[in-house]
This record gives sequence, structure tokens and C-alpha cells, in this order.
Amino acid sequence: MSVVGIDLGFQSCYVAVARAGGIETIANEYSDRCTPACVSFGPKNRSVGAAAKSQVISNAKNTVQGFKRFHGRAFSDPFVEAEKSNLAYDVVQLPTGLTGIKVTYMEEERNFTTEQVTAMLLSKLKETAESVLKKPVVDCVVSVPCFYTDAERRSVMDATQIAGLNCLRLMNETTAVALAYGIYKQDLPALEEKPRNVVFVDMGHSAYQVSVCAFNRGKLKVLATAFDTTLGGRKFDEVLVNHFCEEFGKKYKLDIKSKIRALLRLSQECEKLKKLMSANASDLPLSIECFMNDIDVSGTMNRGKFLEMCDDLLARVEPPLRSVLEQSKLKKEDIYAVEIVGGATRIPAVKEKISKFFGKELSTTLNADEAVTRGCALQCAILSPAFKVREFSITDVVPYPISLRWNSPAEEGSSDCEVFPKNHAAPFSKVLTFYRKEPFTLEAYYSSPQDLPYPDPAIAQFSVQKVTPQSDGSSSKVKVKVRVNVHGIFSVSSASLVEVHKSEENEEPMETDQNAKEEEKMQVDQEEPHAEEQQPQTPAENKTESEEMETSQAGSKDKKMDQPPQAKKAKVKTSTVDLPIESQLLWQLDREMLGLYTENEGKMIMQDKLEKERNDAKNAVEEYVYEMRDKLSGEYEKFVSEDDRNSFTLKLEDTENWLYEDGEDQPKQVYVDKLAELKNLGQPIKTRFQESEERPKLFEELGKQIQQYMKVISSFKNKEDQYEHLDAADMTKVEKSTNEAMEWMNSKLNLQNKQSLTVDPVVKTKEIEAKIKELMSICSPIISKPKPKVEPPKEEPKHAEQNGPVDGQGDSPGPQAAEQGADTAVPSDADKKLPEMDID
Repeated sequence: MSVVGIDLGFQSCYVAVARAGGIETIANEYSDRCTPACVSFGPKNRSVGAAAKSQVISNAKNTVQGFKRFHGRAFSDPFVEAEKSNLAYDVVQLPTGLTGIKVTYMEEERNFTTEQVTAMLLSKLKETAESVLKKPVVDCVVSVPCFYTDAERRSVMDATQIAGLNCLRLMNETTAVALAYGIYKQDLPALEEKPRNVVFVDMGHSAYQVSVCAFNRGKLKVLATAFDTTLGGRKFDEVLVNHFCEEFGKKYKLDIKSKIRALLRLSQECEKLKKLMSANASDLPLSIECFMNDIDVSGTMNRGKFLEMCDDLLARVEPPLRSVLEQSKLKKEDIYAVEIVGGATRIPAVKEKISKFFGKELSTTLNADEAVTRGCALQCAILSPAFKVREFSITDVVPYPISLRWNSPAEEGSSDCEVFPKNHAAPFSKVLTFYRKEPFTLEAYYSSPQDLPYPDPAIAQFSVQKVTPQSDGSSSKVKVKVRVNVHGIFSVSSASLVEVHKSEENEEPMETDQNAKEEEKMQVDQEEPHAEEQQPQTPAENKTESEEMETSQAGSKDKKMDQPPQAKKAKVKTSTVDLPIESQLLWQLDREMLGLYTENEGKMIMQDKLEKERNDAKNAVEEYVYEMRDKLSGEYEKFVSEDDRNSFTLKLEDTENWLYEDGEDQPKQVYVDKLAELKNLGQPIKTRFQESEERPKLFEELGKQIQQYMKVISSFKNKEDQYEHLDAADMTKVEKSTNEAMEWMNSKLNLQNKQSLTVDPVVKTKEIEAKIKELMSICSPIISKPKPKVEPPKEEPKHAEQNGPVDGQGDSPGPQAAEQGADTAVPSDADKKLPEMDID
């Protein structure tokens, strides 16, 4: 499976993949690891990333950027209202009440949801990852700001689904940074020791986030988070833009804010100037040619003056730092290190503020731009069965307190309780127990709206269905499991009715259990077990979930006012029945719309692909025209006659004119046919040139083979030892083939030398290659035949020499017998019969 981490930034995005060698941030088709969070809509297709960024000025009304913060927000949201004036494109209200983006696409006006536009960006990032991994990408981990609410998180999840991705986890950006920091540390304190506390400061283009984390070996626990959701690099850009708008207004009498293109150009230049000032304290110029009304503008700025203008922004750096220490109950001396990431932390004054607050040098061991995506890829690797990763548990926090509200039969009104306080561990589940005779509704909401960077504190309504009284008419016990899941999204994941068997005691409308029982078990979403009343048990199935708690969070006044305390209950057997839950989530896309958007995204991807193929075919024609025109007067000049060159050049010019007139917008097949027509004329010329280049080399190779075989034939005829083992008939065959090849080569060379270069060659390179192969196939096996091995003769036994025939006396063995005796090393019969004789 693919292991991909995606940092979905406000201004730019990064993709990291896990490979055998570790985590790698991958580059796009422009060899850039940073992909702009930008989508541009045209009459034929969409452009995403760097291609869209280049159209910010030229196609301003249809180029969308800065849409990340519209997730899960209504059109009437104050944040959206504030953003509208800074956008070149139109923002509209969708029928659902959500924020929509209005553009002209395929020459008609279209309204897209934020989820759709984000899905387009994710599709591009997915394509980038697939091109590097060479396999489909489905599973991923996507980053979101830690201050995102439920509605915003669900919106991003929907976007991943539209893009065809399976998001294993929505990971808070600061948590991803902490994981990238901690997983490689070999010197973390042991689990039983005091943890190492590290503060992570992330100031990006649009927001400022701070978290403090406690590290032990193999363990990361987020203690607290704080943020300023609007303080980021773009706020510093706006200070410069406003300054130069005012300066150029007075100096050149220009109303820059009335022209969106001029404002966008100024914004781009101010961003560059801000980056230069981070590295240079001297006066720096800002110049733009033909800015407005054909007027060139220029101005200067230095770091000192810029910081004075940013005093109010810099004053907002400290409060979140102070807040995380207060929330985590830590002192400055308890902090081991302060790690900074995010582009805006490169501003010297920001670094100075952070360093001064903590009284220590800042740590920059992480890549400021890529830390988030690397952390996401590591989390994906941990969740993936395909990778073996060092054990590392991650405990995040709930950023805002979450409460439940319900109608209380006792008070004839509503009751509420806080189920997850601020900075509660996440993911986490709790089981609440209610006593009801009929279906009831739980309303989830954020209980501190003043701390919420979102106008609506509501999260969702959950209706528990099919609740019925017990057989004796008393209230049924209903167990409701509420949870904040791995994505940081709250839900009522399951509900079950407990049926009591052989029970006679009276029931209460709500049970309060002050001693919460913790089960050291991992839980699965939307699963409530069949259990006994005294000891509920749940199977461990999902390793991404934290420990389960069974608790009852209702206030004691409900218990007292509904019914008086009863006698102690007897231990009884129970069984459970799962109950259906209907959810009404804030700004949630319904399944039907999600399916439609997914289908539309597929169609748009196909349209983009077809348009790319069409453009590629058109570019191929244009490329061929330029290439052939240059070569006809260059390297191909000798290989084409004057008349043919003139007619072909004229044809190329006509094609070029056609491309910029009638051929500007033609179907793909028209370009394919046009290229084929040109190649019919150009290919023979190109072939003659290529033949002329390759032919001498091949003739040279053939000549070398002939010389080699002629030398062998000469050596054989001279009866040299090296070739004396070869058969004479075979060598006659070699000589014949070699002579034929020589005659063929000489004949073809003579004919070719007489042939003009402007006509097709007498002999083709393929024929010469075939002749070389033919000659080698005949001759090489013969001349490379190995020489037979000759074994040295063995010494004859000494007694054979001594007992040989003397003066013709005795029966001496013949030569054959002597040879046989030597071979077998066994005395022959002749040896045995020889008499012992004295030899004078």
C-alpha cells in the first residue's frame, strides 16, 4: 500500500512518502517540492498548483487561492465577510447556506463548494505522489490546523473522499511536527522518568499555532495548544501592501485598491520584499514596471521601519506562548527546547520575541517548510501494515471543551454536562448511561464559545431511536458511547438498550457512577458490546484508539428530582440491543451530494487529461515545424534537392500560419493527421541523414570482421599450431563466405559512392547489419572450435623394461599388449610368463 503524508497549507502544499530508505518529500513536475494551493479554471480545462499560480494575474477572476479557511463555514460567517474584499474571485452563497466559489469553467458559470476545490488540489497532490511511487495512492494522512472545529474537519474529510483518497487520520499540524521531531530521538527519557517538555511554534502564512508536548521513549503526549487563527505571514504582507498603496496613491495619484490585478501584483512584490528584509537590514527597493495606466512605480523599505509598522502584530506573538504554559501548568525552566517551524518564523523580529519570552536559544532542527508533511507520512507509516516503524504512541488533545445537552424528564427542561474538557486526551471514548422510556436527543456543542474562532458553537444533534420501556413499564437503561475519534471529530458512536432479566427493583432516569471505570482496551468506532451490567467488556480491535472509560456524566440533581433513592440493586443478568442513531451534523454534506461531487471530479480529471493530450498533439506539430525548418538549412541540407527543400519549407510555413489561425483550437485527431502529413515529406530526408551517419560505422565493422577471418584462413593455410585442429572442409566454407562478403561490401560501397545524397541510399544499414550477422553465424562457430585435449603418455612399469626380449629369447609381448598393460596398470599374462633371466 502507498504511505503518503499531505500538508494541506493555506498558501502551499507538500507531499511526503515513506520508502525503504525513510521519509522523502517529493517534487512535482516542475522539480519543486512546494506545490501552490491554487486552482485556475479555463475554457477547456483546469490548472492546479504551479500552472495555476502563473495565472493569478492573467486569469484573476477564475484563479482560486486562499480557500482553505472556507471549510465548513457559512456564507454569512464573519470570517468569510472579512475575506471577500481581498479576493479576486467571487464568493457566493450556496443553496445549503455554505460558502461557494463562483468561476467561469468550460465557458459557463459554475459554483463550486470549498470541498470540491480542495479535492481538485488533493487530486493533483495524489497524481504527484503516484508519478513518484509508480503505483496508485489511496491511503494518506492529511494535516489540519489544531484549532479546526468539527464542521471544518468533516469538510476536509469530505474533500479527501471526493479526491478518491482514504484519509487514515486528520492530524493536527503541531502534532505532526512533534512526531517528526520525537520519533528519531534516541535519548528520550524512559517511561518511568520525568518527560522531556518541548514547545513547538508554527507560524505559517495564515495562522499561528503553539503546542507543548511531553516526550518519553516511544511516547508523545500533547499537553496543551494555543493559537492565533489570523496571525501569519500574510498579515505582515498586508502591512507592506497598505503602506505602498498609500505611498503610491500620494506619489503617483493611483487608486490601487480599485484594480484587483494591480493589487495582486503589488501583493506578490511585497511578499518578495518581506523575504528579502528577513535576510537584509539595509534599504531595499520595490519597483514595478507598467503598474497602472502605463506608470512605473518605485519605493523603498528597510527592516527597522517595517518592524515599527508591525508593532501591533508582533505584540500578538506572546499571548499564545503564555497560554500554553498556563494550560500545561509548566514553568519556563521546565521547557527543554523551543522548536520553530513555518515560513513566518523566519522573520527575525518574530524569532526574537519567542526567544526572549522563553529566555533561551530557539531550536531549528526541523525543516521549517516540510516538518508537517514528514510527520504526516510518519503517522501513515505507523498506521500502515506495510511498514515496520519504531513503536511510538501519540496522544493528542481536544482543543475546545465539548458538552452535551438533553431534555430532562425530571426538570421538564434541559440538562447538560461537559463530557470532554479542554485539553482532554484524544482519541477517547466515554460511555454514558441514561434511563428512558422513549427515544431522546442529545445535542453536542462547544461550551466555551468565547474561545472559539467560529461563529456557531453547535456541533451536532444525535437522536437515539427505538428506545422502549422494560416489560414491567419501567424506564430502560440506555448506554450511549460518545467519543472524539482519531480525526478529532466528536460523535455519538453507538447506543444500546440494556434488557434486564428477572429484575424487580425500580429504575432511575439517570445513573451516576462517581467511580469511573477505565478499561485498558483499544476501541472500534461505532461498536458497543453485549455485556453484563456489572462488568461491560469490549473486544480490542483498533490500535489507533485510546483507552475506553465508562462513566455517567449527568448531574446528581437529576437523580434526586426524578425519583427517591432506592434500595441497593440485586445483581442480575442483562443483554443489550443496539439502537439506531440519527445524526444531524452542522454543515455536513449528504451522501448523495458527496457521490455527485466525486463523479464530477472524475469527469473533470478526464476532461483535463483529454485537453492535455490535445495540447500535446498540437505542440508536437509546432515542434516538428521548428525542428525541420532549422535542419533543412543545417544538417539535412545535403540530403534534399533544391526543389524539394523549397516545397517542404513552404509547407512548413503554411502549417505554422495555420497553427496560429484556423488551427488554434482543433480536435486532437486533426493535429495527429497534420503531423503525419508533414512526416511523410520529412521522414525520407531524416532517414537519408541517419543512414549517412550510421552506414560508414557499419561498413567499418563489416571490414574488421572480414579481415579477422582472412587472417585465420591464412594462419590455417600456413599450418600454424593454433588452427591445425580445424577441418579443411570447414575452413573452405569460411573462406568462401568471407570472399563473398568482401565482394558484396566492395560492390555496395562503389555503388553508394556514385549515388547522390539527395536520393535514397543503395544499401540500408539494416542490410549491412544482416550481412554482419550472417557472416558471423557461419564463420565464428568454425574458427572458435576448441582444440582437442591431448593427455601425456603414462610411464610404463619398470619390470616391463627389464623383462623385455633379449636377443630374441623368450616370449615377449607385442606392442598392443604392452599398451594394454600400461593403460590398465595390471600385469599382463606375458609379464607373468616371462622367466627370470640373468642379463649380461
